[in-house]
Amino acid sequence: MRSLDIGITYDLRAEYEGFGSGPEDRLEEYDSESTVQAISKVLEKLGHRPRPLGGGRTFLTRVLKQKPDLVFNFAEGFGTRSREAHVPATLELLNIPFTHSDPLTLAVSLDKAMTKRIVGACGVPTPAYAVVSDPASAERLPLQLPVIAKPLNEGSSMGIRKSSRITDRTALAEHLTRLIKDYQQPVLVEEFCSGPEFTVGILGTGADARVVGVMEILPRNSPLETFVYSLEVKRNWEEEVRYDVPPQQPTELLRRVEQVALDAYRALDCRDIGRVDLRVGAGNEPMFLEVNPLPGLDPVKSDIVILARGMGVSYEALIEGVVNSARARYRL
Repeated sequence: MRSLDIGITYDLRAEYEGFGSGPEDRLEEYDSESTVQAISKVLEKLGHRPRPLGGGRTFLTRVLKQKPDLVFNFAEGFGTRSREAHVPATLELLNIPFTHSDPLTLAVSLDKAMTKRIVGACGVPTPAYAVVSDPASAERLPLQLPVIAKPLNEGSSMGIRKSSRITDRTALAEHLTRLIKDYQQPVLVEEFCSGPEFTVGILGTGADARVVGVMEILPRNSPLETFVYSLEVKRNWEEEVRYDVPPQQPTELLRRVEQVALDAYRALDCRDIGRVDLRVGAGNEPMFLEVNPLPGLDPVKSDIVILARGMGVSYEALIEGVVNSARARYRL
């Protein structure tokens, strides 16, 4: 394969610090310079010519000045529920090939309820849920307790704390009030699944999509039945959880976990790479929770990187898989 000029699009946490106000985890999605450098090194090692494009207006200036052959896109965007679609929509407008999912999938997937409507319509099992804009409606929600409450349009466990599992409606109303105030958006409330929790890494597109591996997330400091894979846990993951790759679970259960993940990934038309989160519910049934079509790629601590490493897939091979999937789609 020929060497490519590959632009890298991203949003750095440092660029948004001091910009605006909000909850303390409002910049949780954004990346560090070390991740950009790690991806660049892999692309160079693969024989390509990477160059930083950044995000926002910086990206616009650089991409218009010199169009790359391909863009490695993991820009999160800023400011709206369609923020992850900003960069890929611009690339489509300019007819520049890019990795990862297209603007439609990225916009839909950031809205948790819209995601569930689509995968549910395709027969993928997901917990019963409701979207709440008024905390007073907590008493009337047709959901069985316990439930878990999450900001509707955020990723990276933003707004999800150990206290997000709620067992009474008074506490739910109070929790909803805080979330709506802090994140200025509706809240997804869904019935809590108390069984094993998994995340599934996937590479490829459509019929060619394949599972890289399944990782089980096991709590160290709380019972599984009440465990929430929260922001506090993720920030202190080495102390709070154990990652089993592959999980020590029955083969039949893992087969169903993989199938639910692939079905959700394909229902949403995800491309090149993604990570699907599931948890086992009643009847030992794996239930779709969320999909991340722009999974974190920190070479040390990102879930999909840890998962791949546990399956013997190096960081270099993971990045190469993303690039090769995009090249096949665009016939580059």
